Amino acid sequence: MAVEKKMTMGVIVGNRGFFPDHLAKSGREEMIRALEAAGMDVVALTPEESKYGAVETREESRRCAELFKTNRERIDGIIVTLPNFGEERAIADTLRLADLRVPVLIQATPDDPKKMTIAFRRDSFCGKMSACNNLRQYGIPYSITSLHTESPDSAEFQTDLAWFAAVCRVVNGFRNLRVGAIGARPAAFNTVRYSEKLLEANGISIETLDLSEVMGRIARMKNEDKRAQAKLASIKEYVESRSVPEAALLKMAKLGAVIDDWMATTEVTISGVQCWTSLEENLGVVPCTVMSMMSNQLLSSACETDIAGVLGMHALQLASRTPSALLDWNNNYGGDPNKAVCFHCANLPKHFFRSFKMDFQEIIAGTVGKENTYGTVVGLIKPEKMSFCRFSTDDTSGTMRGYVGEGHFTDDPLNTFGGAGVVEIPNMQKLLHYICENGFEHHVAANLSTVAGAVYEAATRYMGWDIYWHQRPDGAC
Repeated sequence: MAVEKKMTMGVIVGNRGFFPDHLAKSGREEMIRALEAAGMDVVALTPEESKYGAVETREESRRCAELFKTNRERIDGIIVTLPNFGEERAIADTLRLADLRVPVLIQATPDDPKKMTIAFRRDSFCGKMSACNNLRQYGIPYSITSLHTESPDSAEFQTDLAWFAAVCRVVNGFRNLRVGAIGARPAAFNTVRYSEKLLEANGISIETLDLSEVMGRIARMKNEDKRAQAKLASIKEYVESRSVPEAALLKMAKLGAVIDDWMATTEVTISGVQCWTSLEENLGVVPCTVMSMMSNQLLSSACETDIAGVLGMHALQLASRTPSALLDWNNNYGGDPNKAVCFHCANLPKHFFRSFKMDFQEIIAGTVGKENTYGTVVGLIKPEKMSFCRFSTDDTSGTMRGYVGEGHFTDDPLNTFGGAGVVEIPNMQKLLHYICENGFEHHVAANLSTVAGAVYEAATRYMGWDIYWHQRPDGAC
């Protein structure tokens, strides 16, 4: 797995002097304790830098903004905490001056009905509305907690904080993202067309690598090359492959080593790889195992050069911090309208499987021969909750669009080849109608988690994409 970066939150403590400002002091301490308990670092004004470490005056706004700018490379998101009403203009000014363009969460601490005298009354319930009103005026996007008021030490806030952290990971993970397109789109797959220019306008760059270059680098790599031998060892450790010819394994190892080197050199994070059927005909293996290993290491990789598809994988992976897969919405499951078979040949990460092994690609083998199609990883997907996501470039409207939702993989029996599982999704027929009516691709990204809400929030509120949330829960932000 990739090394996980410790998250850092900038904190703005709201204060308004004619409310009890001692609450700003205790509120700051409560919020910092909550964030540190969640394993996060904190960047905030100290009581020596402003009154109680809060923001109320223009000078304090400027001071806090400078602190944030100094820590720009560290800060993943900003939390505005309102232990009393708060000075809404000072909060908005701080965010505008800092100009970090990271997600912002607004939290307000509830009043205690037993402490409603002038000495303890917070009025944060009201102050949150004023803060949000000003941020809207300033054009600063922000998120809100699930409850209008909730204490930093509450279970509700801890749940919201985990959700917000996922939002931050998605937003920041797409900033200046570089995606590798390894090989051309297969000729028969018009469905995975995408717009490079539209992605570039959204801060996502595509780095291309022609398969002829891949083949050439593999041909020049000696069998005893340390990179090839190291990759061969990692393949054998990753998946049971005793029935696969050693020559095929070595070809996969060279393919993996070439891709690893290229991704490191070009600073590419995720990839789409051509498969059908150039690699089989010209190299004599499928790339599935190599791609499975990358996805399992949180370096998502999609087949058929589905660049928009790997973006969905990446979003789910960032939100959940677990591997994603790219699947086909492939078959009905009997007569149950809320179940379907999700399938690929397969290159799913081993994180998805109950058990799995390396095999040959049964579909392509009929055309190019079994001996040229070793390298798939096959098995049944384990019963588990799941989130799904599809992004697409809508060239005609010049926008990014997509859909997200949640369901679960079942333990229903399934006698098939490849990597497959039965998925159950509430009101699935509505989802399928939406996919077809809006012309979405047959590929969908999946992740064994429940993070659709975080991906939706990141994509719509902070990235400005047009996203449908299937079966959005009542009361969701």
